[in-house]
Amino acid sequence: MTRRKLPIGIQTFRKIREEGCYYVDKTPYALKLIEQGTHYFLSRPRRFGKSLFLDTLAELFSGNRALFEGLYAEDHWNWSVRYPVIRISFAAGRLQTREALEAHIAAELEGNAQRLGVMLADAADSHLRFRALIQAAVARHGQRAVVLIDEYDKPILDNLGDKATAAAMREGLRNLYSVLKDQDAHLRFVFLAGVSKFSKASIFSGLNNLEDITLDARYSAICGYTDTDIDTVFAPELEGFDREEIRRWYNGYGWLGERVYNPFDVLLLFQERLFRAWWFETGTPTFLIELLAKRHTFTPQLDALIASEQLLNAFDVEHIATEAILWQTGYLTIVAEERLGRISRYRLGYPNLEVQSAFNEALLAALLPQPEYAAQQALPLYQRLTQLDFDGLKAHFESLYASIPLDWYRNNPITQYEGYWASIFYSHIASLGLDLSPEDVTNQGRIDLTLKLDDAIVVIEFKRVEGTAPTGEAMAQLKARGYADKYRADGRPVYLLGVEFSAERRNIVGWAVERA
Repeated sequence: MTRRKLPIGIQTFRKIREEGCYYVDKTPYALKLIEQGTHYFLSRPRRFGKSLFLDTLAELFSGNRALFEGLYAEDHWNWSVRYPVIRISFAAGRLQTREALEAHIAAELEGNAQRLGVMLADAADSHLRFRALIQAAVARHGQRAVVLIDEYDKPILDNLGDKATAAAMREGLRNLYSVLKDQDAHLRFVFLAGVSKFSKASIFSGLNNLEDITLDARYSAICGYTDTDIDTVFAPELEGFDREEIRRWYNGYGWLGERVYNPFDVLLLFQERLFRAWWFETGTPTFLIELLAKRHTFTPQLDALIASEQLLNAFDVEHIATEAILWQTGYLTIVAEERLGRISRYRLGYPNLEVQSAFNEALLAALLPQPEYAAQQALPLYQRLTQLDFDGLKAHFESLYASIPLDWYRNNPITQYEGYWASIFYSHIASLGLDLSPEDVTNQGRIDLTLKLDDAIVVIEFKRVEGTAPTGEAMAQLKARGYADKYRADGRPVYLLGVEFSAERRNIVGWAVERA
């Protein structure tokens, strides 16, 4: 098998094809979309291949057949017809004022006009210039226009820390996108892609024919790589790798259909031949971490959230649902769907080992005044867990909690909520990449935390107690509800661990271990 060039950072379809890079054929999806509708919207996390898919659509509508040699579209597309393609992108740079947004839009429209060989009449308002561009392109080329908009929401997302600026960006974009309804008769195909799913009322007001394919199982793999893609297209790169380890680290993103890998992760893995949090490291979610800390988010629940479709879409400048932003940015994914009559509920969880470990490492840094302490103690913690050294584990966490200064408790609202100690406990272990299941359901209730090691299973219950004396309630609940029963058939020994925290002592006061 011949190895090809890895298209790392290449979002241009022409460059990938002309330079002989690996390419996963997404043209079947493109043709299906074109055959079945005209106006589409897609939300996917960053670095998932949205820009490349848009570029593929552009080359397809432009009739550049040579680039599609050997792909599905080559024999399934009418190459005799060429359409004027209008492309608008907000991917580059950061726009921080409404004036900067309008200047960017003006430059994008003028660039399209020059490429399409049309003149734009002077107009102060961007939506008037956009409408004029569409009409001029149709008149010049004799075919309805194609409009492709990349990172449609980035000017808003870049300013979420400043609601006034974010709202101004939203109004500017809504003004621009309103043209798509007004000019429907002149449009052959429209595709908008971005990270977030702003409600139609907030940014696509009146655009009733915009079909949202974000949670359409038929298009779950429209961006990203499937297991089959890894095993076929990238087969020459697999030598020397544990295939299951690749899956555990990077697979798992789901939109109700086939699960996919983030392309950026896969390409960097094959280039560097090293397992690492490639995608996560390209953009530490500072705003998101700060938001979770501000909302006193109980970190063990992040891997077991339940959300409705309405809640997942509840994303706007004035209100950002925790579940929505975590899902839309790719830090959580849909792991299961439940149907309750006509209502759908989705269980969210971490997609893979990369996100679970790297995200909890970042969360832990926000929960502690000295995040470097947790990093320094990662290896000792791992050793104590894998050796089932429960006494050493207790001493480890007692030392960790004792290292938090009194002033941190007094001055930081993070420490004032009930789940603070359990969140540190969970995120510290989760950052190691071990098999950890929070809120594990049994017929008797929900287990706070289940840790599955190679040689044992540890079932953990947390309790916050009043005063400074242990109560034994955590262990009593583990035993009374028979939480160990769920794992007896596994074959590994099962240990019960009851942990009790005292707000008064700001540390562990109860620590009980029993083999079930």
